Amino acid sequence: MIAVIQRVSSSSVTINGSVKGQIGNGLMVLLGIEDVDNQEDIDWLSKKIVNLRIFPDENGVMNRSVLDVVGDILLISQFTLHASTKKGNRPSYIKAAKPDFAIPMYEKFIHALENELGRPIQTGEFGADMKVALVNDGPVTIIIDSKNRV
Repeated sequence: MIAVIQRVSSSSVTINGSVKGQIGNGLMVLLGIEDVDNQEDIDWLSKKIVNLRIFPDENGVMNRSVLDVVGDILLISQFTLHASTKKGNRPSYIKAAKPDFAIPMYEKFIHALENELGRPIQTGEFGADMKVALVNDGPVTIIIDSKNRV
């Protein structure tokens, strides 16, 4: 699993002209799932995201997590994170998981994040054409691949 995590002061996702999810202060997370991902990836990555210390403390040092600042999370599925651009100019998405595998994994990831955060999160809709808006705070953007944890 690959996650692109952005510290935001606000973020929203709109589908067919209607806002599906929105948050204020917190994290906007883009999540890419591949066929080799499993429950261990879900558990490790959800815990890592919720405990990632990228919010400023009273001294302006990034030392607080989304838990510490009681921030929210907006999770968006994004298969294009697994794009391969090695050959030619048209990306290949061969590593991205197919919907029959990815949808249940995405739903498990939602529940894992909610369990770690201790409350519901906001989401997009798997496979939908989404318009994502955000105000990146900092800017702070972190990329984490669950296969590179060692």
